[in-house]
Amino acid sequence: MEDLPFWKTKTLEEFTKDEWESICDGCGKCCLFRLEGEKGEYYTTNVICKLFDEKTCQCTDYFNRQTVVPTCLVLNPMLIHNLDWMPYTCAYRLLAEEKDLPWWHHLVSGSRDTVHQVGVSVRGKIESEKDIDLDDLEDHIVDWFDQTWMVD
Repeated sequence: MEDLPFWKTKTLEEFTKDEWESICDGCGKCCLFRLEGEKGEYYTTNVICKLFDEKTCQCTDYFNRQTVVPTCLVLNPMLIHNLDWMPYTCAYRLLAEEKDLPWWHHLVSGSRDTVHQVGVSVRGKIESEKDIDLDDLEDHIVDWFDQTWMVD
């Protein structure tokens, strides 16, 4: 019998630090700015954190991100189980909901580029917070973020 990959045999809480980090699909959606409505609903914008590099879809100061950006959430299993605004395509959310990783996830496809090739990432869809007036954030609300489709 073939060995199953770690994400099929462990819970999020059981992952090692390296396993946890490897689960991120590199979409960048968790780094987008959100606005909270009066009734607790969230609206996602196309505005992204100043530390985000659109070319690599990674944080430019990952290890110091919470110091540089105090509002940055460092994801952990407890947060993943409680953050209802996480994208439906997020690998952490999928695993927390006991679903499998999609075919385009790098641990399945073997390539970190697949997430971008299928259009799941924010690449080519965002503006940096450095380039806009944050008082106009509501003008940057997008509808592509909450698409529930999973690329077949």
